[in-house]
Amino acid sequence: MGESSTRSFVRLMLAGATDTEIDGQGRILIPDYLKEYAELHKNVIIAGLYNRLEIWDEKKWKGYKGNAEKNTD
Repeated sequence: MGESSTRSFVRLMLAGATDTEIDGQGRILIPDYLKEYAELHKNVIIAGLYNRLEIWDEKKWKGYKGNAEKNTD
């Protein structure tokens, strides 16, 4: 992937990102549009990626992780 393509991909992925507050019980509110986009259901996985957190639907994460493990040396 070229530098321009990489920038475009990162921009696309981060365009829907949002800052949020942690409430007094340590919870965050995920906006409905992000829950719909990520197809989040009951169980989620929180994955650290550099200085960000990703929130994945548990079933989608397991599929992604399994595929990544198969394609990694």
